[in-house]
Amino acid sequence: MIAVVPGPELLARARLLVAPELNASLVRELERIAGRGAEPLADEVPGGGPLLCVGAALPGSVRATAADRLVWFHSVNAGTDPLLAAGPWPAGALLTRTVGRMGERIAQYVVGWVLAECQAVPEYVGQHARAEWRRLPTELVAGQTALVYGTGRIGGAVAGLLRRCGVRTVGVGRTAGSGPPPVGFDRVVGAGEDAEADELAGARWVVAALPSTGATEGFFGARRFAAVRGATFVNVGRGATVDLAALEGALRDGGVRRAVLDVLAEEPAAPDDPVWRLPRTVITSHSAGITADEDVAVDFAACWEAVREGRRPGLAVDVGRGY
Repeated sequence: MIAVVPGPELLARARLLVAPELNASLVRELERIAGRGAEPLADEVPGGGPLLCVGAALPGSVRATAADRLVWFHSVNAGTDPLLAAGPWPAGALLTRTVGRMGERIAQYVVGWVLAECQAVPEYVGQHARAEWRRLPTELVAGQTALVYGTGRIGGAVAGLLRRCGVRTVGVGRTAGSGPPPVGFDRVVGAGEDAEADELAGARWVVAALPSTGATEGFFGARRFAAVRGATFVNVGRGATVDLAALEGALRDGGVRRAVLDVLAEEPAAPDDPVWRLPRTVITSHSAGITADEDVAVDFAACWEAVREGRRPGLAVDVGRGY
């Protein structure tokens, strides 16, 4: 369910509330775009008038006392699952998100790990620490297959950059659809066809770029990992989409060659968390696609222009689906 776009009269009267943690320079740019001064998005809700909010979280006070006044919330993050998990989304309120150049950043992250693996970088780092001189076999990426789960902006950017390296890219979407595949993909299969079509068995890399929704929780479980035949698993989507026990089993039996996890279900992981002891696994700090202030400003401006013209922004979130 995507909310109705607020009309020009509502938009003209809306008070701009911004999260206090936003940089002053970003706040000034938001004020310039909206043509009005900003007030703090805090527990104390200002009285009177519709509300346009920009931040990472919606204070409980807004949900409790001013939900009917919220006409638009622009998230400074790409993932809006924490916002939606905090409670029922105010009826009729438009929710938009920030993507910016995140797809480009995440694509570089994935390709960086892919190339490092093919050039035996982790092994050479280990040899260096042991002062060991030994040639290691390397491999070319061209001609190999990457299975990318998620065919939206992020997944498409990842697939596009991999494809420019000569990698065959297969996307996995909710359905296979008809017509030509989205830009960046050689082909697309439905989520129910990935194992049956032997795509998982033939993949050299499995890249997860799925959002966190009720349908994707534990999506990568024992059945899917059992179909993998020596691929490396890279998660740049959401941690809750992965059953870590199933991943550990696949790593220990060799079905999964190695894992790179930029996201976890519980972040940050404590030093004694068993996730740090997964074999042949590297964990990074949810940093593959860090959002810059420029991303927030550019995407807010695009959404503002669309709303001002009565159009639904391309970055609008279907709160029923969660993305």
